[in-house]
Amino acid sequence: MLRGSLPVPYNQLNHMAHGHTHGAPQPGPTPLPGIKNIVAIGSGKGGVGKTTVAVNLAVALAKMGYRTGLLDGDVYGPNVPLMMNTNMQPRVLGENRIEPLQSYGVKIISVGFLNPGDKPLVWRGPMLHSIIRQFLQQVEWGELDYLIVDLPPGTGDVVISLFQTVPLTGAVVVSTPSDVSLQDGRKAIEMFRTARVDILGLVENMSHFVCPHCHHEIDIFSKGGVARTAEQFSVPFLGSIELDPDIRKGGDSGRPAVLEGENSPHSKSLYEFTRKLIERVEQVNGTQSDSVIQIQ
Repeated sequence: MLRGSLPVPYNQLNHMAHGHTHGAPQPGPTPLPGIKNIVAIGSGKGGVGKTTVAVNLAVALAKMGYRTGLLDGDVYGPNVPLMMNTNMQPRVLGENRIEPLQSYGVKIISVGFLNPGDKPLVWRGPMLHSIIRQFLQQVEWGELDYLIVDLPPGTGDVVISLFQTVPLTGAVVVSTPSDVSLQDGRKAIEMFRTARVDILGLVENMSHFVCPHCHHEIDIFSKGGVARTAEQFSVPFLGSIELDPDIRKGGDSGRPAVLEGENSPHSKSLYEFTRKLIERVEQVNGTQSDSVIQIQ
């Protein structure tokens, strides 16, 4: 029923995914040719602005001259197409290769391009594992300095599939400063550590709100909790991103806030975060080991 209602390119992917759920075990993590760094953006829970951070990071990297790709790994709630203002179907090339779309200088792939509208995907673990493998290994990413992977909330199938498919340069954990968000953020930290993935750092999103009338800072979700958690777990703190209506409008309109440039008050903190991330990646690349843990 689901297969018959999907566009042709996705029908092919759906068939391929079913074909990969049986047979010989898949190999372990394998580097992707031409891609220098794969960075996962994760969180322990939804609603913390993880996709907003991932999208603005990818576009900021592209504007700074880095060859950048963005993989929307949130299969059940793919918001990248809306936030990047593109909704065409990618071309399927020869030998089941997929050509990513491009927007704002970023190469993009998302289930949202292939299953548009409000129809949900009703998939279990093996299908999720297969589609993540395909998005990594069968997309013509070309030469990239950074492939940003926007993970779904939590610690489930998609995240495990990513660990098992490619070696990551590192991961970023996004959290608001509230205690509820941080409780789940700590689980994400421990998940990455269990998988022996370098944690590039924590970023505090929706850190504070500046009143446009009196310019007074209001700590709607508290403030500083992410920095304290980073210190507690001995991982870097990559900065705070304010609760800014213009950042939200940029996501809803498909024009990420970083398009305004580094001097814009609405994107300054996003660029500061991006530069700190670049520094961390360079640091990790200088000390990274080859040890990998297999997750069952």
